[in-house]
Amino acid sequence: MHRLGLAARTAQMSGPAAGTQEISVNGIAAICDPLGGLYLPDTRVLVVSDLHLEKGSAFARRGMMLPPYDTIATLKILSAMIARYDPFCVISLGDNFHDRKGSQHLSADLRGLIGDMARGREWIWINGNHDPDGTVDLPGSCADELDHGGLVFRHEPRAGLVGSGIRGEIAGHLHPAATVRRREKSVRRACFATDGQRLVMPAFGVLAGGLDLGHKAMHGLFDRDRLVAHLLGRERIYSVRYLSLIG
Repeated sequence: MHRLGLAARTAQMSGPAAGTQEISVNGIAAICDPLGGLYLPDTRVLVVSDLHLEKGSAFARRGMMLPPYDTIATLKILSAMIARYDPFCVISLGDNFHDRKGSQHLSADLRGLIGDMARGREWIWINGNHDPDGTVDLPGSCADELDHGGLVFRHEPRAGLVGSGIRGEIAGHLHPAATVRRREKSVRRACFATDGQRLVMPAFGVLAGGLDLGHKAMHGLFDRDRLVAHLLGRERIYSVRYLSLIG
């Protein structure tokens, strides 16, 4: 389902257990939510990635017109996630804005919405390749990466983690997606991808695309015998072993 459509129906999904999938990353309990965020109940941390806010305006500055509603739609889904879990801390894993100028061009109303969501909680913006300079005049702090609660949070997954004994990692950047076949039809969805040691987040932004788990950019990141794709469905998470996927 297109995430612009999801933005219009988040209010219909209620309760932190509605359609979620409980997993473990480096021995840390985590909840994959069909809205696209990851919740760590032991530390009350909510993780999202690749919001790509102001993507429409970034394209408009280059003469390519997209519907200008992507930022409010993405923030509406994020607001629903925060209302669902009431996290102590929100970590946004980079490419928070689509380009270096995105946070500068954010309207006062949208700044106010982010301020409302951040009030009373910690907020950490991890810098990404699209926005390496961090945010401008927004609540919270910026960092290149964060080591917290037995996990490392960064934008781009670091090569060489598989079989190395290095502690767990939660990353973004690659926008993982997977394809499954049901009743002779192929269905492609964004997904959480994890082998239990590393987890790569789905892109949260409504206009963000996806990269198939079989793409060469994913090679060497996971133990494929243990790799599971937790796909974002209409109402719930669908968990499928990588070896059972197609395409």
